[in-house]
Amino acid sequence: MRLLAALATLLLVVGFATGVSAHAALVAVEPASGSMLASAPKAVELRFNETVTPGAIRLIDGAGRARDDVRVNASGETISVVMPADLPQGTAVVSYRVISQDGHPVAGSAIFSIGTPTGTQPPANADGGLNVLIWLARVGLNLGLFVGVGGVFFARWVAWSMTGMTVPRVALAIGLTSAVVSIGVLGLDLLGLPLSALATMAPWKVASGTSAGPALLVAIAAMLFALLALGHAWCARALAIIAFVGVGLSLAMTGHAATAPPELLTRPTIFLHGLGVAFWIGALAPLVALLSKTSAAALPVVNRFSRIAALAVGVLALTGLALAIVQLEKPSALVETRYGLILSIKLALVLVLLALAALNRFRLTPALAGDHKAAQSLKRSIVLECAIALGIFAVVAGWRFTPPPRTIIPETPLAIHIHTDRAMFQVLVSPGKAGIDDFVLQLMTGEGAVLEAKEVTLTLSLPERGIEPMERDASRGPDRYWHVRKVELPFAGRWHVRIDALLSDFEKITLEDELEVAAP
Repeated sequence: MRLLAALATLLLVVGFATGVSAHAALVAVEPASGSMLASAPKAVELRFNETVTPGAIRLIDGAGRARDDVRVNASGETISVVMPADLPQGTAVVSYRVISQDGHPVAGSAIFSIGTPTGTQPPANADGGLNVLIWLARVGLNLGLFVGVGGVFFARWVAWSMTGMTVPRVALAIGLTSAVVSIGVLGLDLLGLPLSALATMAPWKVASGTSAGPALLVAIAAMLFALLALGHAWCARALAIIAFVGVGLSLAMTGHAATAPPELLTRPTIFLHGLGVAFWIGALAPLVALLSKTSAAALPVVNRFSRIAALAVGVLALTGLALAIVQLEKPSALVETRYGLILSIKLALVLVLLALAALNRFRLTPALAGDHKAAQSLKRSIVLECAIALGIFAVVAGWRFTPPPRTIIPETPLAIHIHTDRAMFQVLVSPGKAGIDDFVLQLMTGEGAVLEAKEVTLTLSLPERGIEPMERDASRGPDRYWHVRKVELPFAGRWHVRIDALLSDFEKITLEDELEVAAP
């Protein structure tokens, strides 16, 4: 018992030794992804919006060979990948996995061609089996923190009884296992390694060096303290509250929400939100066990819980609203982003949970005193709450794979300037990558004034890929510019652009240039 307490204390102390920051995003690549180059670059530079740590940087050259002779230099926000001197002609791919300061990996690829393009493709994404394991570990960790630690806290501080501790014990066992697994699979994800590499030290070492590593150590310590609080030690109630506070601390140390600016607001907010969830969800399994006994025994506990739960729900609502505002930035992100869709599903489930809680609080709980059948109705309602809570854990674990909208760097439109003595065009292409793009054609006089035209036509071709000229008519928008929407550019590369502007029935201006379209 003393050894377990010492281990939990050590993990708690070690866990607070590391600071955290926000989620990284790539903001620039030099040379630009999709570039056609006459000769090999000396280096490829990746610039992010915050300081990052290299995880796994790989180069596949134009001959399709994986190269292990690249040199990687990291300096603050920039990762420089020095190219080998003998890089052959063809399409080369630099794939990267870097570690953001919130402990999550940021992965992608930069593609450039030397001379003639070839069919080199970016490496496949992470193993789906690894993603499933990461998700399961996240769900298991939530069970340990909220059901396990929350259940022990409820028993020691609200119920004053150890009835119904089987589920919290199992949840703590699952949570401890999941926390350890989370460290290993995080390392695999950061380094892009297969599951078999769990038997090596590399993934464990790199994961422990991120902000997620110390946070998981604090979570493990909290669950160990909760296990100790299940015993008959004289300090069991103190251990339970230390474990309970540890839940909030572990959540406030890392992750998208906890590290969002301003941290002086978001860290305390996620701390309180975590405590609110642990109090509410942790109480459910013990309450079901108490209601399986006599109503007389359960009534005082249910009444105490109901009074405190009203405050907990208020805290959850306020903190949840604050975090949603910070993460989403605008309401439309609820339906326009994967992060927002996950939040929308969570909110729908939470509304059902709140409806059940209101039913329990205002109808079923008052009926306990005079109706023995009310206990069974309340028990069934709480079991349904448990199922919905498990569904919420499963849904929010998906946030591990989806950056919040606030961290998404807006795409800078690709721009080219075409001019002659008589006219000039500013062409903006969004997002400027292979796929579906929108074109804005700004036709102006040589002095910069808007040049009126009757018709404007955009023609695009990519001869090196066998794409013959494809012609699209532009439509004039209320901004007085000409727009061509949803143009499919199937390949990255140097596209030939021709713009024909019909000024009158007898006068037409034609301007031509090259457009460097990046890889998606």
